[in-house]
Amino acid sequence: MNRLTRNGFPWTLVVGIVFIGFILRGPLVAVAPITGQISEDLSMTAAQAGLLTSLPVLCFALITPFASLFVGKAGANFATTVAIIGVGIGSIVRSAGGVEATFTGTIIMGAFITIGNVVIPVIIRRDVPTERVGIVTGAYTSAMNVSSMITSLATVPLAVLFGWRGALLAWLGFVVLAAAAWLVAVGPKRALHWGPVRPAIETGAFETVAIDTRGIPLAAPEPRTWRNLSAILLALAFAGQAFSYYGLTAWFPTILEQEVGYTAAAAGTSSSIFQIAAVVGALGVPLISQRIGIPKTFIGVAVLWISFPLGMILAPEAWLAWGFFGGVAQGGGITIVFMLIVQLSLSGTHARRLSAMIQGVGYALGATAPTLVGAVHDATGAWTLPIGVVLVATLVFSGAGLAGALRATGKRPRAT
Repeated sequence: MNRLTRNGFPWTLVVGIVFIGFILRGPLVAVAPITGQISEDLSMTAAQAGLLTSLPVLCFALITPFASLFVGKAGANFATTVAIIGVGIGSIVRSAGGVEATFTGTIIMGAFITIGNVVIPVIIRRDVPTERVGIVTGAYTSAMNVSSMITSLATVPLAVLFGWRGALLAWLGFVVLAAAAWLVAVGPKRALHWGPVRPAIETGAFETVAIDTRGIPLAAPEPRTWRNLSAILLALAFAGQAFSYYGLTAWFPTILEQEVGYTAAAAGTSSSIFQIAAVVGALGVPLISQRIGIPKTFIGVAVLWISFPLGMILAPEAWLAWGFFGGVAQGGGITIVFMLIVQLSLSGTHARRLSAMIQGVGYALGATAPTLVGAVHDATGAWTLPIGVVLVATLVFSGAGLAGALRATGKRPRAT
């Protein structure tokens, strides 16, 4: 039995994936609560301060194709190791000096987190039994949301004690935990191995190989993601997901201030329900989909996503319900898209390319959300139309995602 497995399941690998999930969002989100303090200390303009939160998402969009190429050349294990180390280096640089170091460290973190974004679905496809893909994906996306919640709540108190640089550097602890868990999961030799490695569970069950009538394997055609309608639909769905998430993450506290009458502090604390509830969606979606199937589960997630902006337009005083529903939807939405990436992929290479394509498109459009929603508010002086823009994004997620889910789960896609 492989050292990574117990009872046919790679438990240590799953723990490693969860800890890696902690470093792929939390350390970036930590900037948001103390942006004002950083801006004042470094004499930054409002535009510069805004870049601290938008730069990582731009990195996700721009660097994803290069991250995919790197994962293909280096192999999933080595790429994961590099991603962990790179996030650690970026964390140190970001806290080391003035404006230049802050931006340089943020870009370094965004670049290496992009590698992590691409490679984790590849590892899940390679090493996790098919029937467990959903729950492992849910645990991974839950880890991202939990770390975001922890850093959002704890960074301000840490900044009071140690200053903003010390507060941001404190989250280097997540990186140390991720590195340790990854080394335990795969071992130093596999972690530093350049090139593809065999699956942790060597059953041969994870690759689809065509054979001729004599039982001889045939060379499969290279899958072309951009000519696969299912992949295009999932890219549009992820774009709607990312746009809705980043648009509401950026402006939900302000909406609570101006529409509900909360103070800035109360609005910031109250809006955290959007992040907290995501854990329910991330863990609940895989369990529900095992019982009723992915398409029906997707419909439920879509209804919850749509209810958030629609509810805030029609009845903003019930924001707690809408924020909870939206949080469940955003956690479940990203989980179900990643589950479909794994299910749609024909091979490890195909999984990598699908992951890069879908996330690249999604983050490219998602990065525009805070600016676009803010611009619409500036133009109208109210929140109805800006929230309506987010509503359109949730509708895109719902329509494209359901169509993609039906295609991906109805039959195996063609290679081209």
